[in-house]
Amino acid sequence: MTIDRTKALELNNISVSLGGTAIVHDISLQLETGDIGCLLGPSGCGKTTLLRAIAGFESVTQGQIQIVGDAVSEPGKLLPVEKRQVGMVFQDYALFPHLSIKDNISFGLQGWTRSAKRKRVNELAAMLHIDDLLDAYPHRLSGGQQQRVAIARAMAPRPRILLLDEPFASLDVELREQIAAEIRQILKADGITTILVSHNQLEAFAMADVIGVMRSGKLMQWGDAFALYHEPVSAYVANFIGEGVFLPGTVLDNGDISTELGILSGTSDTVTSAKIPEAGQRKSVLVRPDDVLHDDDSEFTAKVVSKAFRGAAYLYTLALPSGVQILSLVPSHHNHDVDSHIGIKLDMDHLVTFPQA
Repeated sequence: MTIDRTKALELNNISVSLGGTAIVHDISLQLETGDIGCLLGPSGCGKTTLLRAIAGFESVTQGQIQIVGDAVSEPGKLLPVEKRQVGMVFQDYALFPHLSIKDNISFGLQGWTRSAKRKRVNELAAMLHIDDLLDAYPHRLSGGQQQRVAIARAMAPRPRILLLDEPFASLDVELREQIAAEIRQILKADGITTILVSHNQLEAFAMADVIGVMRSGKLMQWGDAFALYHEPVSAYVANFIGEGVFLPGTVLDNGDISTELGILSGTSDTVTSAKIPEAGQRKSVLVRPDDVLHDDDSEFTAKVVSKAFRGAAYLYTLALPSGVQILSLVPSHHNHDVDSHIGIKLDMDHLVTFPQA
């Protein structure tokens, strides 16, 4: 039996313009209740503008935004921010400096009884590990603590959707992935549907159930991390998500692809609709570092151009005889010098190919 889950958020062909300039172009996506989504992309791609449109800070020039089935934005209609039951955490957290942490968290609980407020504040403080800070003031807190308070304040009224705008931008890089995973557990435990904006894919992987890659105001792909990494629908997404390179190849009569590292079978062209590409077509094959294995018995060798220690593995940059460079993850006890040559082979479960530019 298929359960029809309520859609917490639906964007249907959304476009947004600012000052007469189109910023967001014809975007459609859905987010189910309790799920966490992420808008991922470089600076200036339109992801924050899209988030602001969901919040109600920007109007749409095309399409419709629905929150739990209610139309909140369409041309000529803009439901005010305060009526959308949406929580938002800004990059600077925007805590009230004159209020205690306890009062910051309970600020949005107008109409709640005193006992209900106290219960909700204590519940969130325990979940976010800030229960010993409730009587303190924001200026005495670290950046990470302020972030937790801001998230608690936004979660307190149980919004229909929680919006996070680069929530980890002010934290140390090495902490972001860890904090993202912790916040994910908290949001999941409280059942709050969330969408965040980020330019860091590791944050997105750690936190989100579904990720949208944006480029120049367009949504290039909306899917889970596995699909973005292993089944990218465009060369841009393939290049943006994870690490990898494109290996040139030529289609053979039977549909296999001949490359410098041998003949590859099972091609899947994610751009064209053709089941079997025509012989002679030039293709770019996506090769991830985990697709390239070190094998001293292989007939194919490559020169070590550089290497980066990753603990359990080295990430090698390797040059093929043609000069094409590829990446390979090799167990760290295989320590090879720069300029040395090592044997390699491809071990790919499936192929992702694109027409050569």
